This record gives sequence, structure tokens and C-alpha cells, in this order.
Amino acid sequence: MGYYDDNDESRYKRPKGTKGGAFISGLIGVIVGALVVMLVSPSLGNIFNRATNEQTTVENATNSQNNVVGKNVSLNVTTDITKAVSKVESAVVGIANIQTQSFWTQQGQGKQSQETGSGSGVIYKKADGKAFIVTNNHVVEGADQLEVTLSNGKKLPAKLLGSDVWTDLAVVEVDGKDITTVAQFGDSDTLKLGEPVIAIGNPLGEKFAGSVTQGIVSGVNRTVPMDLNNDGVEDWEAEVIQTDAAINPGNSGGALVNVAGQVVGINSMKIAQEAVEGIGFSIPIKSAEPVISDLEKYGKIRRPAMGVTLQNVSDIPAYHQQETLRLPKDVTQGIMIETVAPGSPAADAGMQEMDVIFELDGQKVNNILELRKYLYTKKKPGDSMKVKFYRQGKEKEVTLKLTNESRL
Repeated sequence: MGYYDDNDESRYKRPKGTKGGAFISGLIGVIVGALVVMLVSPSLGNIFNRATNEQTTVENATNSQNNVVGKNVSLNVTTDITKAVSKVESAVVGIANIQTQSFWTQQGQGKQSQETGSGSGVIYKKADGKAFIVTNNHVVEGADQLEVTLSNGKKLPAKLLGSDVWTDLAVVEVDGKDITTVAQFGDSDTLKLGEPVIAIGNPLGEKFAGSVTQGIVSGVNRTVPMDLNNDGVEDWEAEVIQTDAAINPGNSGGALVNVAGQVVGINSMKIAQEAVEGIGFSIPIKSAEPVISDLEKYGKIRRPAMGVTLQNVSDIPAYHQQETLRLPKDVTQGIMIETVAPGSPAADAGMQEMDVIFELDGQKVNNILELRKYLYTKKKPGDSMKVKFYRQGKEKEVTLKLTNESRL
């Protein structure tokens, strides 16, 4: 076949030749075409069949999708975490701090009670128709009334049995009639770095009651300095468990739980700085247990006392360290006695004002914080304690029999 120019009129002309030649040429073309179709037709048939089948499959799939009926699939997921939470979640409660506020009207002064703060607590005991709850001191501090909200939403009036500012712990009591779950205490001394833990509490109040967050033990035997009277001076060092489980306002007093569902800590505080994330602290339950027991039984902690008031030597000008106290030149730390209470253990042992204590039972103490920590963690009322001190530059030693008093 030739190619034609669109303007060439010869394409409309019939080719040269006779009628018979044209007929034979046409017949040969038909025969050749028929042979080609016969040889190719099986493959075309297969291709056609495959295409038809594929189209049918797509149509069936499309129809099937259009006719799908949605079904809810329920998964019963049970893990060590869910098991642990189920054991203790009902023992974690909310605690509302209710205080009486005064206001003035045209008729005079009036008063009304309102919630000024809230936190969490853990039911740890049920006995004689009562249930006992441990929480933080700062949750109940200043309260005129306390109200406990159980995990089922029921509210109960609560009575404060005792609180302790040094350990930030408190114990409250409620009617035990509606209490069904009591938490089990674990062993915080055996916690390992990286061990999974769960925080349960009421962050931001009742709206998020019973919230569960998961993390790990980030640190053990941590100490956090505490300024209890807001005078800018450290009064105490709290020993805590560090965790990255989220602890938010309202979680205070809630439970830190191990994977066995045992309470290993009472959530207390977090570092709340913009550049810091995931550093929360919990009071180890092992150190909390004796405090809880004393608060429940006596309403206060029975701590040993020397019967003195104190001042850090480091806060005394160098001139008075040398000329008034007559300390050795290499001594720049210690604890000076400011006053001695009459009839106190210190007075009975012959200690005097301006004596400078530097050692207790053979352990060096450099400041009031270290002295207080030794007394409160190593000694009990009635124990004896050896005290070394300087008096006018001379080293002396006495033995005190500690008593249970509010003073050091």
C-alpha cells in the first residue's frame, strides 16, 4: 500500500489491472486472512476469557464491598497491666479539701464552705466498720472538712486522724460500709530501675477520676530538698522514687503500683518546669508504713527530741566563729545550740548554749538538715545517742536519752 498526499487526487483512482486479477487478489486476501484468524483465535479467546473473568471478579468484589455489613469486634485484652489495675483501682479515691470562707454583705459577715483543692488517696485498711485512707499532708492541709469520693462516685464525709508535714503524709477515716476493696502494700525496697509502674489517681479532680498512667522506675533512693516554711532555707530532704509515669495536680496521694497490683509508693510531687518532662516523685511505701501506723494510732509521729533550738555554723559570720565560739580554724560547719529547754535530754546531759555539735553516734553532721535526718530516720523516743561537740574550742562528748517532744 502506498502513502498519499492529501492533495494528490490519484488516491481516488482505482489501481490499474483487469477485473479478473482484482478478483483473484481479493480471494487470496480472504484466504490468508482466514488462516491468520484461525491461528490467532485460540490466544485471543484465552485473552478474552481472562479479561472477562478479571472484570467479573472486580465486579463481584465491588458488589461485595457495597454489600458489606459492619460488625463490632470485641477484644478481651488482658495484660499484666490490666490485671494490676483491676486489683487496686477501686481502692483509689478522691479527696476534697473544703474550707470555710468569710464574706461580707449588707447584712454583715457571712460564711460559706467551698472546695479549695482536691487530691487522691489509697484505702489501705478496713477494720471495726471503718476504712482508713492514706494521702498527702498537702492534700488535707488547712481543711475544715474533708470529703472522700469512692471509685463508684459515692461521696463520704471523712475525718482527719493525723498528718505529718515532714513526710507529707496524712491518714483519714471514713465509714467502711461501702468499701469493698483494700489495697495491698508491696516492697518498695526491691524496686529496680526500668521496672514498670502504674500511677492511679484523680488528675485535675473528679472529671478525670481513676486515671491510669504507665511508666517505669526512673530512679530509686532519690532525695528532694524541701522548704517547709517557705523561708528559702531547706528544712528537709524527702526520700522518693522517681518515675516517668504522668503525675499531675490531683494525683497527689494516689497510688504508684507495681505489675503485681501492689502499692509501692504514694504519689507526691513532680518537677513542673517548662523544660522538664516526665519527672515525678512518689514516697516509698516502706518508709511510709511506720508513719501511717503512727498517724492512725496516735494522730502524730512520735519522733525523738533533744530539747534544743539550733543554728547552722555556716550562717554565723567568720569573726564570731573564731572569737565567740572559738572553733578550730579548719572548722567551718556544724550546728550551734541557741537555746536548751530546762529538763530536756540536752539539759540533763549538761549541754549548753553555744555548744557546736559535729557528730552523732560517730556519724559526722554538718548542718541542721543532716542532724534532723539522722534523728528522724535512725532514732526513736527512748533511744540513747552519743553527741560530740565543741565548747569554747574544746572537744567534748555526752550521751542523751531522747524523748518524744515537739522540739529537736
